[in-house]
Amino acid sequence: MSTISVFDMAGNKVSETELADSVFGITPNEAVMHAMVVNYLANQRQGTQSTLTRTEVRGGGRKPWRQKGTGHARQGSIRAPQWYHGGVALGPKPRSYSYTLNKKVRRLAMKSALSTKVNDNNLIVLDALTLENYKTKTVVEMLKALGVEGKALIVTAEADKMVVKSAANIPGVKTAAVNTLNVYDILNHDKFIVVKNAIGKIEEVYA
Repeated sequence: MSTISVFDMAGNKVSETELADSVFGITPNEAVMHAMVVNYLANQRQGTQSTLTRTEVRGGGRKPWRQKGTGHARQGSIRAPQWYHGGVALGPKPRSYSYTLNKKVRRLAMKSALSTKVNDNNLIVLDALTLENYKTKTVVEMLKALGVEGKALIVTAEADKMVVKSAANIPGVKTAAVNTLNVYDILNHDKFIVVKNAIGKIEEVYA
């Protein structure tokens, strides 16, 4: 097991805690993490795009001109794809882009993402994250004290409404509970800030 420093909200080191090597100390598998990110983005797609085919466009019921003798190319409808205001050939229709990856791949991707943060020294452990009221300024001051710049993901053991709302207005900062954690969010943020009691829950799930 490796040890990591634990800080309070003022940025002071208060103790140390151990991290399970089976979760935070594996060799990251980039291919699996990439597959998980692609899967996450695909599952976010709405798939509501739709175009009208020649059968759905209004009009075109009558043959524009007779088949032979006009000098024109033969036409059966003014709503064929080659006509202005015609239907779209092979256009998109509403569909689901979502798919699933097997459990072993998902677990390996999560452990690889967590280990990446440890290897890059981008994991910060907080002793506790307690807010007395809804105050964005408190979270901003905490991030400044911890030396956090850029995008940051704050992870708590349970969903904390006060933390979520206090951090909601800070650009580049996102909050998540352990049960909503995903590989995309971990890799998409520069710093991974996790409350100490959430470490145990993460290890309990993925160890």
